[in-house]
Amino acid sequence: MTPPASSAEPAPARTRADHRSEGFTGHLSKFWQRVTDGLELNQLWSQFKTDARASYRLYSRDYKARAARETQKRGGLQKFLEFLWAILEKLSPARRVLLLLALVLLFFGGGDINWQNKAGHVEVITLPLQFYGGALLFILLMLEVADRVVMKRDLEIARDIQSWLLPATPPQVPGVAIAFATRPANTVAGDYYDVFPRPAGSSNEARFLIAVADVAGKSIPAALLMATFQASLRTLSSTSCSLAELVEGMNQYACTNSQGGLRFTTAFLAEFDHASRNLSYINAGHNAPVLRRSSGTVERLTQGGLPLGIQASGSYECGSVALQAGDWLVIFTDGLVEAVNHSDEEYGEARMLAGLQSGATLSPNELLSQMMRDVDSFVGATPQHDDITCLLIKVG
Repeated sequence: MTPPASSAEPAPARTRADHRSEGFTGHLSKFWQRVTDGLELNQLWSQFKTDARASYRLYSRDYKARAARETQKRGGLQKFLEFLWAILEKLSPARRVLLLLALVLLFFGGGDINWQNKAGHVEVITLPLQFYGGALLFILLMLEVADRVVMKRDLEIARDIQSWLLPATPPQVPGVAIAFATRPANTVAGDYYDVFPRPAGSSNEARFLIAVADVAGKSIPAALLMATFQASLRTLSSTSCSLAELVEGMNQYACTNSQGGLRFTTAFLAEFDHASRNLSYINAGHNAPVLRRSSGTVERLTQGGLPLGIQASGSYECGSVALQAGDWLVIFTDGLVEAVNHSDEEYGEARMLAGLQSGATLSPNELLSQMMRDVDSFVGATPQHDDITCLLIKVG
């Protein structure tokens, strides 16, 4: 028996409406996923806070520098205006004018004009200047976004080039196991690490050069100097000079590019003879590497001299230690121990040493992963303010 037509008619209408609703919801969901890259609201809020802190540090740097030069006390309004000026200074003059004009139109562009026509009637003309103020802000935003896109593309190219300068995997060195990791604070970094063989000396035994360096500053300027450091180190180390002569040559070259000592480089350079297990080293103003003996005692490798690039005539003292089976050597940059959490508390060498002592039975790769996780857990959502580099060596 065929059911009445009236009982089946409403169903198609509801189905079409449901399809339209589902289609709109699906498109809206896809649009939101594309805008947010799939991040949750709490992740977006955390990212916004991170960006806001970084922007505040950028704008307040010039403001604080100006305040330090002035001795007279300033009122709250003057401080606010000077902070706004620190923001304006980041823009080109043309964009400053555009921003100021947009703000004037937004805040003072509303209102009506009353005028009397020939017939004696009063007419009211509304000036939509606030709309034009918003349009000018949108144009300014597009200009800044275009600059950011170009800069981001250039930084990504620079990051790729920098990755070619650093070793992807540690070399095979007889008698030791090596692991290293670096984490830039920005797209590119001023930290450098490397392990590579040097020409054999009079003993005809292969030697390996171990280098960890930290250029003063961050981002592009530090990355450029890091590249020159890498080039000069590779060039000078290809000759059969002593370690002290190598470092002195590096220092003289660094002084020609240091802007009067402002762009100096701290470095730890060592030469390892795997046959004798002897490590000769020079610490040029770098964080003292930690040598943990198999017995658990800790030594610091401090002999050396000033950072490279400060004094062209500087001399460097070479230290030497004999490594034994079970010893650990930890070489790091200050970004590791000076990483801070939300309370502005530093990670510190004590925590690093505790992790080294507890993980002494692990492999270098395992211990390095454990150390980086511990730093991440300590820092939390606090933005990284400096490059982090760590190189671990375990004597077999």
